[in-house]
Amino acid sequence: MKNVTVGLGEYHRQGSPTEKVIIEYILENPKKTSEMTIYQLARKTFSSPASIIRMCKNNGFEGYRDFTKTLIYELAIRQRRKEKERKQIQKSDTLEEIIEDTAYRNIMSLEDTRSIMDKEILKKSIELLSRCRNICIFGIGSSFIVAKDAQQKFMRLNRYCFVNEDWHLQLLTARNMSSKDLGIIISYSGQTKEMIECAEAMKKNNVKIISITKYGSSPIVELCDYNIFVAANESTFRSGAMSSRISQLNIIDTLYTGYANLHYEDSLELISKTHIKKGENND
Repeated sequence: MKNVTVGLGEYHRQGSPTEKVIIEYILENPKKTSEMTIYQLARKTFSSPASIIRMCKNNGFEGYRDFTKTLIYELAIRQRRKEKERKQIQKSDTLEEIIEDTAYRNIMSLEDTRSIMDKEILKKSIELLSRCRNICIFGIGSSFIVAKDAQQKFMRLNRYCFVNEDWHLQLLTARNMSSKDLGIIISYSGQTKEMIECAEAMKKNNVKIISITKYGSSPIVELCDYNIFVAANESTFRSGAMSSRISQLNIIDTLYTGYANLHYEDSLELISKTHIKKGENND
């Protein structure tokens, strides 16, 4: 089942001026839209039924009826989610409730992220990973944990990755990169000033950059060549960027697996070669 509002939010950047007006109205009034006929929506957005149908088809729907049916379903799911999210973590919560709530949020984050994955962007990103000389990954805070996970994975495939915990070293790395290198910036908000500075330094060196951020426009998204989005559904009790970190790790797993699949035979040999066997006394 497609995620209507998330998908429209992403498509908005590439839509025509008329489509942008329609999308903006839908995102601001999803419930009203779900109850409208195509002619009512056309009047509200000063567009035509043909423009609305074209917008629907460009977003993967068969037509307006298919679009509204999916929107109604999504709104029902969202309402159920809101009812759960009204109750943040409480002191009185049992361990069973904490287990269920944490798993629920992570699952929903993964489902929402899957619905906005752009296969063409992922394909081009994997091709860049194959062609570049060096892979340099940037991230601070919880995003640094994701960067280290990416480094460990690609090192197993004999792709050397540079990851520095110190931001000043990250900036020096960005300033020393060339057009033969690839930068990957991980920032949930897309607004981390340190990561913006690194992106600007790479752009000056004509470095291709992949971003992993929450969906929507942001300074980092505007600076990068290929943008991979995770769903923006962190709860207000955002302890350690829980849901976003899971989704970011899932993106890294997707890029890693896609790269390994593209170089299938070599990857099998390298994974076997780099496997570290653990003895009975090893942890």
